[in-house]
Amino acid sequence: MRITILRALGLGDLLTAVPALRAVRAAHPHARLELATAGALAPLVELVGAVDAVVTTGPFVATPPAGRLPDRLHRADLALNLHGAGPQSTELLRAAEPSRLVSYGVTSAWRAEEHDVRRWCRLLEEAGIPADPTDLALRRPPVASPAPGAVVIHPGAAYGARRWPAQRWAAVARGLAAAGHPVVISGGPDELRLAGAVAREAGLGDDAVLAGRTSLVTLAALVAEAALVACGDTGVAHLATAYGVRSVTLFGPTPPALWGPPPRPQHQVLWAGRTGDPLGDQPAAGLLELPAAEVLAAAAQLLGTRC
Repeated sequence: MRITILRALGLGDLLTAVPALRAVRAAHPHARLELATAGALAPLVELVGAVDAVVTTGPFVATPPAGRLPDRLHRADLALNLHGAGPQSTELLRAAEPSRLVSYGVTSAWRAEEHDVRRWCRLLEEAGIPADPTDLALRRPPVASPAPGAVVIHPGAAYGARRWPAQRWAAVARGLAAAGHPVVISGGPDELRLAGAVAREAGLGDDAVLAGRTSLVTLAALVAEAALVACGDTGVAHLATAYGVRSVTLFGPTPPALWGPPPRPQHQVLWAGRTGDPLGDQPAAGLLELPAAEVLAAAAQLLGTRC
């Protein structure tokens, strides 16, 4: 039996689909599961432990481009649309001529106000595949952390609406470093300038800037061995959830009820209660209502320290 699964979005999107991927594997232990996903995520899929092969499809952002899936994904026994509500993603899979298609708009009705983890588990459950939305853990990365035991501050985000001001991140980093905690600043290659600015204003050395110096798997190792992760509503927050690491996550345009971590004592969520455009260029108004002192206090409480 061959199963094609489409989930070609970002890091956080992949991690919220982990319970669904594991559910498919549990329901079909002898099937060949092929996941169509963004190429950059392929190394991290191995840490999920449920997929036989990754087919890279390009850096999808919100909707799949026109065209077709690679031929190797055609005529599967089962195709699962874990990408979105459709119709673009649904039609992309339908064109691959699977024997059976499970997708919102085909086998289930989409609910806008539903947590993303629960959304994909429900899709499978309504198709007869039991799923456990708490099954979020990843395997340990096969590489060492570049800063074991450090506080990881991740100031970047894919959209400006989710980026808390760099000066406030610097204030948090400065306070934690003054309390004796090693602090590092993470980020992607395009966030090196932002990470450097946070580090400089916080009084940290150049060696504290890890942005642009870690692969995705090394970033996972960094988070897995961190003392605490502080970030916005990004994929790094979901990595902290996957490894059960203490975290402070700042929500702005999107409420944590839709994307936040499960209710565990090691995960602290800060939200001003105001929603906005999650794809905007400027920090959401609600995000700007969160002061640095509140974020620092939340981090210090989780770390059991005084700042």
